[in-house]
Amino acid sequence: MKDTIEKVWKKRPLIISGPCSAETEEQVLETARQLAATNQVDMLRAGIWKPRTKPGMFEGVGSIGLSWIKKARQITGLPITVEVATARHVEEALQYDVDVLWIGARTTVNPFSVQELADALRGTDIPVLVKNPINPDLELWSGALERLQKAGVKDIGMIHRGFSSYGNTDYRNAPMWHLPIEMKRRYPGMLLICDPSHICGNRHMLQETAQISIDLDFGGLMIESHINPDQAWSDSKQQVTPQRLGEMISNLVWRTEKTSEPAFLNALNQLREQINQVDDELLTLIGQRMKLADKIGLYKKENNITILQTSRWNDILERAFNKGLQLGLSKEFITRYFDAVHLESINHQNRIMND
Repeated sequence: MKDTIEKVWKKRPLIISGPCSAETEEQVLETARQLAATNQVDMLRAGIWKPRTKPGMFEGVGSIGLSWIKKARQITGLPITVEVATARHVEEALQYDVDVLWIGARTTVNPFSVQELADALRGTDIPVLVKNPINPDLELWSGALERLQKAGVKDIGMIHRGFSSYGNTDYRNAPMWHLPIEMKRRYPGMLLICDPSHICGNRHMLQETAQISIDLDFGGLMIESHINPDQAWSDSKQQVTPQRLGEMISNLVWRTEKTSEPAFLNALNQLREQINQVDDELLTLIGQRMKLADKIGLYKKENNITILQTSRWNDILERAFNKGLQLGLSKEFITRYFDAVHLESINHQNRIMND
């Protein structure tokens, strides 16, 4: 089985699927059979221990579920993966010869818990996937990876499952795509897969979100599947039947990062050079804007005026929203851009005020 694991780990795209929670032996085995029949799934997953946000929610069947998913591997020939949150979980998973482990978002957020897992994994050769922390903190995510690396874990991958955000959004967990992209930059060559189930929190957005991740060169997907999603004991709204999962995977457009086609490369290089020129112009203009902000800061200092002028800031945003709409720029982008510019302007004026 070790050779199979090594082959599957290197496969791109890597498709992992299975129920959010192992509920009964029959449910786990039948889901596994149907997933294997799609010929689209490379690895089976099932939640054995479920760290939940609130008490009283279903927290998993526990260790007995390991025997069910192990049996599912025997029946289907597919490797298996489970989530671990404590050293005891690691020990029991290894006893049942689980092929791959993953660390969940609620664990990644706690360095003490991650270190406990890293210590438990020391001396093993099992691959480990690490989900992003619930909150958008890349240092916590990086820290988890580095703790595993220092413990000697060789095969490490990342799972992007979205980030908790304040207020109502279309997503259960906001994708914030720029954050996993930054992790790809920091850890080139490390496996990064997407978990659209937890990003979306519903079924109808799964296909679209999965496609976005593939277009961003993610290395695979982890999607929850259940033989009867509406009756699932946890996260029923975001699970799909094995048949639907197979259809989704078949309908995805898989792209490559590179090509050797001369005409394409030539056209791409020309367009990228134009982008470089525009970027240079943008930076020059932003620099000029900061010089104007410095002058305004000096006038404010001389006249004992506060740095923040709320009414002026509101006027800037309103004007930018209207202009951005004409240019096809989203309100979300305009807000993020001007927030960054405004903060830098405030920093400039702060230095002038305290000089």
